[in-house]
Amino acid sequence: MTPMILFRWQRVLPALFAAFLLLGGSGCAMVTVKQVASSDYLVNKRADVLNTGKLSPASRETLSAAGLDESQCEKDFLVCRSTLLMTDDLNVEQRLSTLSELWVKAALALTPKKQAANEPPMSDAALDAWLEAARYGYAYLFYSGRSPSDRAFEDRQTQVRDYYNYAAEKAAVVLFARARAAALAGEDYTKPVSAGSWTLASDFQRLSLKSIPKQLVPAGTVSFVGMRSTYRRDGFGAELVMVMDPPKLVVPAVAAEGAKAETAQAQAIKDEQEEGVRRGRRHQHDDSVPEYSEMSSINVTALLRFEGNTLEDVMRTRQVLLDGYSPEATERISLHGEEVPLAGNFTAAYGLWLAQSGFATQSLRTLFGMSEGIGEPHIYLMQPWDPNRRIIFMLHGLGSSPEAWVNLANEIMGDPELRQQFQVWQVYYPTNAPIALNRYEIANAFNDTLKHFDPNGSTRASRDMVYIGHSMGGVLARLLVSDSGDVLWNDLLANYNLKGERLKRVQSKLGPLLHFKAEPNVERAIFIAAPHQGTDIAGNKVGRLIGRLVRLPLTILGKFEDVFLALAQAEQQVDGTAKPKIPNSIDNLKASDPFVKAAAQLPITPGLKYHSIIAQRKPELPVEKSDDGLVPYWSSHLPGALSEKVIISGHSVQETPQAVLEVRRILHQDIDEVGTVARP
Repeated sequence: MTPMILFRWQRVLPALFAAFLLLGGSGCAMVTVKQVASSDYLVNKRADVLNTGKLSPASRETLSAAGLDESQCEKDFLVCRSTLLMTDDLNVEQRLSTLSELWVKAALALTPKKQAANEPPMSDAALDAWLEAARYGYAYLFYSGRSPSDRAFEDRQTQVRDYYNYAAEKAAVVLFARARAAALAGEDYTKPVSAGSWTLASDFQRLSLKSIPKQLVPAGTVSFVGMRSTYRRDGFGAELVMVMDPPKLVVPAVAAEGAKAETAQAQAIKDEQEEGVRRGRRHQHDDSVPEYSEMSSINVTALLRFEGNTLEDVMRTRQVLLDGYSPEATERISLHGEEVPLAGNFTAAYGLWLAQSGFATQSLRTLFGMSEGIGEPHIYLMQPWDPNRRIIFMLHGLGSSPEAWVNLANEIMGDPELRQQFQVWQVYYPTNAPIALNRYEIANAFNDTLKHFDPNGSTRASRDMVYIGHSMGGVLARLLVSDSGDVLWNDLLANYNLKGERLKRVQSKLGPLLHFKAEPNVERAIFIAAPHQGTDIAGNKVGRLIGRLVRLPLTILGKFEDVFLALAQAEQQVDGTAKPKIPNSIDNLKASDPFVKAAAQLPITPGLKYHSIIAQRKPELPVEKSDDGLVPYWSSHLPGALSEKVIISGHSVQETPQAVLEVRRILHQDIDEVGTVARP
């Protein structure tokens, strides 16, 4: 090419290129590559209205296919909805899933984040939007042409399931509030309620409620300080907690101030209880108070069922049924020909119950004999009674309460296999009382509770039980699986010259406490930091000081004052200078205490499998010379244990991850040895 021609092309080409652009030419690439950061990968796939406040990419694509965008739908939702319903190019799944998310967005805008206590929980317009969101989600899951199992690996189904579950949660809380208000006004609690054009009915029969619940709390709205893990199961349905009225506990009528504080009222109580002992009843001053209660907060999984057998029926109906299930009792349900896994939260109810219990303060008031402490043991069921689950019975230690088991119990209930095979019972008892009295009262409370639920002792729950005790609770657990024979009674007689009427009086009161048989049907026991042979700390200066601060309730003083007066009047064969008094729990934990020394020699039930978990505070010491700050190794060690786990920890070792893992190991081993029960 000559220089002249080259010069001409250099002048012409820019003009041609400009003309090409003006004429809409697309020869140049308009698509470029942009690198997606790894942090944005899941956001681009799974971001949606629930976690970002913006519609998901899938919904935005559907809107685009219908000639819409998110801003248009925000301005005029009804037109947006109509356009989506009338656009033929969309498939059923696209239409239903997008409409479910759009209704969630509308409902969020109508639902106040905070409201005054006297305001209704939600307007009819907001409730209507949540019900529509749930309806479209329900239709997508079961009536869109493919089954949920066909979409098992699809992110979109997970999103729509979440829209349904969240909408069901919101609607369930409103429905419950309206049904409770109607019930308090004297109407039938199960009567359907109206909300706008909807008619909503509820069915909580599977929960076997004994009273009208106080509150329905979404499990996802609460978290707990002091609880390491939250255990839940993914699936279909709203995870809720139903809160009932807490049980009434037995509280001593008057704080103890010593035997001289006895009043006419206390004397009447004493006489009544003395008669009760003669008749073989429990030591109890209020027969109207039950010895047990199921936990006052229960886990619930709620479903919204929309009436109809076809997609058209479901989209037309205004009839909705709220179904309640126990996630512990039901793992799957059959729904429209599909086996559907139910969602479940196994921590929220337990956490709420503990947070509202007031145990921490009450247990200390009990130990020091102050007002508003408890007067006798109370059995708690951590789940609704199940005749097919074996019982794990937990006994806390001195100055403590069921709160001592917070993480261990939560881990057991959170473990799917352990949850299927076991139900957890706990006892809350007055830790200031003598050990012999607590053993007697706890055994009676436990057996009465078991008899209430299983009068004939024929269920799986009444066999192969496991006892777990921490600290003084471990001592009590060991006594509950031991036979006393005449050892404890003879030890008492060896120190006192008791004859005639005086002997009868002492025998009528102390005989039932010192003669006992091992609890039947206990298959295994786990003793944790248990001072089986007492502790020197209980007898040192600090221990004696605490012992002087511990006060027995007036009811106990009233029961046993005459007995110990008789002992004081009896000629002592060993030491005539010591004046007998009613021992408290600190007295019984001294290594020198006659009762604990004799009890440590009692034989454990032959064939019972037992394990020890022992804490060692200073790892540099030999194990045999170690202690946990309160209990020495030599007192916790039990010959014949199938396993002994020593953990570097203080006395509250039951809360450590290592102890929890050891208990879980033992329980899984127990299942392998005893066998399992098939669950629904």
